[in-house]
Amino acid sequence: MTIEKTPGEPSPALPESPTPRWGLGAYLLVEAVFLGVSVLLVLPYVNQPDAKPPPWVLLLSLSVPTVLAASVALLLTQWRGGGPVRDLGLRFEPGDLRLGLMYGLGGLVLTIPAAALWSAVVGPGEANAAVAELFAGQRFALPLAIGVFLAVLLVAPICEEIVYRGLLWGALERAGAARWWAFSLTTLCFALAHFEFTRTPLLLIISVPIGLARLYTGRLWASVVAHQINNLLPAFALLGLLLGLPGLENI
Repeated sequence: MTIEKTPGEPSPALPESPTPRWGLGAYLLVEAVFLGVSVLLVLPYVNQPDAKPPPWVLLLSLSVPTVLAASVALLLTQWRGGGPVRDLGLRFEPGDLRLGLMYGLGGLVLTIPAAALWSAVVGPGEANAAVAELFAGQRFALPLAIGVFLAVLLVAPICEEIVYRGLLWGALERAGAARWWAFSLTTLCFALAHFEFTRTPLLLIISVPIGLARLYTGRLWASVVAHQINNLLPAFALLGLLLGLPGLENI
């Protein structure tokens, strides 16, 4: 039904979005989903130290837990709030691509030398990402290797931003945290949630420009793009590792 409006008459007010009925408990539930699904995928191999999971299981373990966690976050905001666009800042504006690229490339300027320095401090083995260790010595068929590449480059940044700088950030702000506190705490939680404690200082440095993209735009897509730029070189290195291409795996 079209609402007719007399010229000069104020436009009818749009209905307000419902007040969100989710908070830190929603974030804890999403983390529980991530950890629970991750454990279920690798559980059959825990008591078999000599048995390596097949490539398709490794690909699932890399992508399924984070996709399910992000999906639960989206459903919670839709069910108990105003939806992901309003509650999580999951809306796109043309400038987000430019700003995401700017923060992402600026982050690389920081993280590449920081990674080299950290590797020199703790040793190359300790500085390697857990994902690289998981896939070490593996050789994948091209379709599965491309699947891993896309999971690291595209899927993981989107899902992780929804969980940390979307759901957790929003929950902290609703709990009364100022935006700089939300930035600081989500940066710390993002670094710790990787469970790579020898790399936590490096992960904190990596997380800062991604969080700044969220902080200064108030939207997720800028931080998603910055996160994808950050994952670009590791994704290519992992692709080279899985295909046995020395020129790529040493990026």
